[in-house]
Amino acid sequence: MSTLWHGCFADTEYFEMRSSSGYDYGVWVTTPPGYDPATTRAPAVYVLDGNWAVGQTAPLIVTQADPMQQIQPYLQVSVGYAGEDAQHWARLRNRDLVPPGEPVAPEFVDAVEMGVSTGRMTREEADAYLAELRGTRADAFLAFLAEELHPRIERDYGTAESGHGLFGYSYGGLFSLYAWLSGCPLFESVGAGSPGVIGEDSQVFAQLRELGDRRPAAKLHVTVNDRELFGDLAVYQNLAKHAATFLHRVTSPAVTSEVLRETHVTGLQASFLSYLRTCRSQ
Repeated sequence: MSTLWHGCFADTEYFEMRSSSGYDYGVWVTTPPGYDPATTRAPAVYVLDGNWAVGQTAPLIVTQADPMQQIQPYLQVSVGYAGEDAQHWARLRNRDLVPPGEPVAPEFVDAVEMGVSTGRMTREEADAYLAELRGTRADAFLAFLAEELHPRIERDYGTAESGHGLFGYSYGGLFSLYAWLSGCPLFESVGAGSPGVIGEDSQVFAQLRELGDRRPAAKLHVTVNDRELFGDLAVYQNLAKHAATFLHRVTSPAVTSEVLRETHVTGLQASFLSYLRTCRSQ
């Protein structure tokens, strides 16, 4: 990382890694101030959508030194896309973060079409964005995180043996629910911000039915935004409604939630902070 950017993101290193599926990922690793694995090994918190999220979440590493509400030590691993793929992260995430077989809700397609009609997306961009939803592979991406990336982080940064976490927002939040329901043993706490459960036929509800009365052991913290619930965009209304439905069906002491006073766009950092405060406080 250049001197300029290192000044903005202290204690952050960057590397690129190709998965066994042949996809290239960019990885930012932010360690706690003065981190020395020879004396104290910290667990890792994996943050999705690194190209967008690292700038809003990595600086919160300082919460570990907050005397008013100290957060348990962790090092942050932000995962995004590398090279030319970095400029297409908004559509490539659809492939990686959405569970296999997830239906594409009409409200979601309408939102994409609205982006075209308002000039925020070109027709070509919209078609490419929707195309990534035809062969979604959250299962492969979860395997990459747990079986390929984490062993490298463990080796190169001397992480703790346990206590690792996962945080995702929007479709990243949908992935977080998918990972939690899958019972991935790597993560002991999971944060799902405004999870992209757009339809009542989402795969996460199918996963819930398969679990029956059983619940994963990991902590789960879900946030939604009041502007999603009370706004006039159907895609966000459905997202908030189905998040509430999900929470009603997974009643458990290990599951917590919070409603934030944000929009879908502005809620990322607030959601991550809510996850830290709820799942990783001292």
